[in-house]
Amino acid sequence: MSLALSRRTLLQATGMLFTASAISTKPLSAFAGEATASPARLNLNENAWGPSPAVVPAIQREFSRLSRYADASAAQQFIEQIAAHERIPADQVIPGEILGALGLYLGTLGGPGGEFLYSTPGYLALIDAARSVGSIGAGVPLNATFENDLPALEGRINAHTRALYLINPHNPTGTASETSAFLRFLRSASQRALAIVDEAYLEYAEDFQQRSAVSLVRDGANVLVFRTFDKIHGLAGLPIGYALVPRELAAALRKHGLGDAESLGRLNLAAASAALTDTAHIAHINRAVATERTRWGAVLDELQLEHTHSQANFVYFKSRRPHAETAAALRFHGIEVGRKFLPYEDWVRITIGLPEENLRAQAALRTFVRETI
Repeated sequence: MSLALSRRTLLQATGMLFTASAISTKPLSAFAGEATASPARLNLNENAWGPSPAVVPAIQREFSRLSRYADASAAQQFIEQIAAHERIPADQVIPGEILGALGLYLGTLGGPGGEFLYSTPGYLALIDAARSVGSIGAGVPLNATFENDLPALEGRINAHTRALYLINPHNPTGTASETSAFLRFLRSASQRALAIVDEAYLEYAEDFQQRSAVSLVRDGANVLVFRTFDKIHGLAGLPIGYALVPRELAAALRKHGLGDAESLGRLNLAAASAALTDTAHIAHINRAVATERTRWGAVLDELQLEHTHSQANFVYFKSRRPHAETAAALRFHGIEVGRKFLPYEDWVRITIGLPEENLRAQAALRTFVRETI
């Protein structure tokens, strides 16, 4: 898949102002007020603070080569950069937003009828792709604290189970499994089926460096870890991620075209490579979101609204009214919230935005609670 950019898309993706005679190199962070004026987009778990300041210059350097596909050498350099960052052999790194393609591959492997276990509700790109080729998605409800129910999941593994797919921290609840228990579960479960861990929100969690399941991949376990630059790295407009994969599976995925350089996009590669080097920016965003998450928790406690212990860049709470009613009321005040996740009919997910956006959303929620509950 090649990356086709219109002039408008390019302007939005790079965060620069174009004129007939010049290009402004104003950084993305300078447009925070303009981009978040109204409505406040607190529905898609985007990083409101934006990417590292290193990203825009990296994209700029590629402008003269926009007519060229991303080449194999650039993709290999990116793979080696990830490998060094994750302390894992380069041949176990598959770059790209591969969840859908991975679901298709695993769903086709062995023919229809394979079972994919997952926590429900959740983000289902991989599960839906596997279903489209005849696999069965088997949802396991979250536990009482809205976390992945590890004992229930392990109890559901059977001869037909092709893979388990878990998000940690979870979406939409934001909860993170206790690290040692989660790693023990993965080590045990992966002896019976491939365990796929989606760590899209990992860097928002407390002690995130210790929480990753990549240590099991390093140890040779049958575990696959997926990461994305769309979230804390702030590259939702230039989507790209990577998977850390058992060696044999990685070779098979490459043979089927996953991680192909042309599919990654020249700008995406440049942006992700620059973002990965800026660990200080990640630490800054982690602290900023944690501060706002604590403030959100205090507001939800003040309003006596049940909520999860989120470790992600969103909060999830019980509004005590139907989701559609709550979402409509907040939309009236210029606040867009996440979609409904069944079976939680009266729960709402709100992305943590910039402080001023959160204040607006909290004021709107106070008004809604005062008028309806």
